[in-house]
Amino acid sequence: MPLLTYFVTGTDTESGKTFCTAALLRAAANQGRISIGFKPVASEAGEDGLNTDVLALQVASSVRLDYKQHNIYTFSEATAPHLAAADMGMMIQPQKLSDGLIALKKQGDFILTEGAGGWLTPLNHQTDFSDWVAFERLPVIMVVGMKLGCLNHALLTARAVAQAGLPLAGWIANCLSAYSHRFEDYLAELKQRIPAPFLGAMPYLPHADADKASAYLSIEPLLNFDKHRKK
Repeated sequence: MPLLTYFVTGTDTESGKTFCTAALLRAAANQGRISIGFKPVASEAGEDGLNTDVLALQVASSVRLDYKQHNIYTFSEATAPHLAAADMGMMIQPQKLSDGLIALKKQGDFILTEGAGGWLTPLNHQTDFSDWVAFERLPVIMVVGMKLGCLNHALLTARAVAQAGLPLAGWIANCLSAYSHRFEDYLAELKQRIPAPFLGAMPYLPHADADKASAYLSIEPLLNFDKHRKK
């Protein structure tokens, strides 16, 4: 099978990127793909020095790899990663992210790299996460946290992705609560305005695992993305 690699961004921090990324990994695995999640930069570590988002992607992946293969930088504080790195007297090096991605491409054929925060999260004082994604030429999947303000956040993010010269391969509407604010109205507006495949609406599933959540998403637009782009 051809190698497929995507970058997952969110409209904001806490938009549900990890949960949706894990669900996509399981959906791809159910289609016979060797799926691997990669969260190279993570903030907020437990006492064991590990980040729960990275661990979730590790569990959702088709192959069992070491934590360090799913992650390059884990910082203790839940803050912007470039600030956490500076507090430790270090600087995030984009090349290390690229090296990690290259290694994973040898292990699987469906690789999802999850960002940190939103699209323009800084990696250091010179480089944003979006700059690295543009350098790697990764198609983008956008997770929209469905809440008041999501229309503006989603449309700004989609526009920024396009301005970076990258394709928006698909987007997900993720419910952040059991009663999302005007969900149907917002969803209809986003479907009309976002020129990319709609991968599904993720309901509020606070206790569900990735396998159960995968049933709410359509993986086909991603599996066939390159075919459609070449036509």
